[in-house]
Amino acid sequence: MSSHLLPPKLQRRLLISVGLGVAIYFGLVLYVGFAEVREGFTRLSASWWVIPSACALAFLNYAVRFLKWEYYRELLGIRLPRSSSFLIYLSGFVLSVTPGKMGEVFKCYLIKRVDGTPFSRSAPIVVAERFTDLTGYLILIAIGGVSTLHEARWVFFGTLLLIAALLALLFSPRLMYFLIGLTRRRTFIWRFTERLENAYQSARTLLAPRHLLLPTLISTVSWGCECVAFWLILSRFVPLDGAPVPDLLWATFAFAFSAVVGALVLIVPGGLGITESSLGKLLVDKARFARGDATAITLVARACTLWFAVLVGYLALLLFVRRHGSVEAELEAAQEL
Repeated sequence: MSSHLLPPKLQRRLLISVGLGVAIYFGLVLYVGFAEVREGFTRLSASWWVIPSACALAFLNYAVRFLKWEYYRELLGIRLPRSSSFLIYLSGFVLSVTPGKMGEVFKCYLIKRVDGTPFSRSAPIVVAERFTDLTGYLILIAIGGVSTLHEARWVFFGTLLLIAALLALLFSPRLMYFLIGLTRRRTFIWRFTERLENAYQSARTLLAPRHLLLPTLISTVSWGCECVAFWLILSRFVPLDGAPVPDLLWATFAFAFSAVVGALVLIVPGGLGITESSLGKLLVDKARFARGDATAITLVARACTLWFAVLVGYLALLLFVRRHGSVEAELEAAQEL
């Protein structure tokens, strides 16, 4: 039996992302000042219950989004026991700190392990999840009040335009089949043409207009839970100069906006550094928090959302391995991921 939970290729990616996160957070603390950040954490320690509450809200986010995973799985006719499906879904979180979270396609490898469903058929679920998550975030930004921050409008409307362009491309069969057909002329990728065609058909099914409303609503509600978690954390701090404590709407806007900014920089795993910088800047410049407090709020919020998800994914993968056997590092699977 393999001693690794993950195939070596994915394990290396995860370790690199974790190392990058540690380096970024250490550099951020040094830049702001260790004493200032420590003082911020000290203020939060008086309300220790906030951290488990924030983690509980984050897990509620995962539970609600599982409904979307099941909805997509049923649309594609992928039959799995509900308990195994839940473990597979949660196991994908172990690779949340990958560029664009696309390491979560690992879930499709686990599906194949259980029932033999090809990657090309199930992988579009991950794409559809990211697509509707991004749309849900835009709705949260609008609810929180994008009009209150004029410089944020280009991110909101630019992302909205990108979503519309992707949908237009997806539902232009002539153009898509032309692009897929180009792979037949390439020596090293012609063998993937059939898989791309299968993936395209699955994506068209999942992102058809009649299938967009419910998953987008689920994404909005689920990510809203993490916005509430962020608000719980920052509400334990007092801004400078008697400025009012930000309300839930502002917290929703700030958290969702920073998440979108991090998601748009696809090459950065989990938005590391980008999301933190955006959130910290909003807390200092717009909410008038001290830099040490803003850093403490940001780091705790990311620990209770992003890194808590990685921990949940790791534990779920342990249970999956116990039930279905070790995850072998097959060359073909590693290449397809």
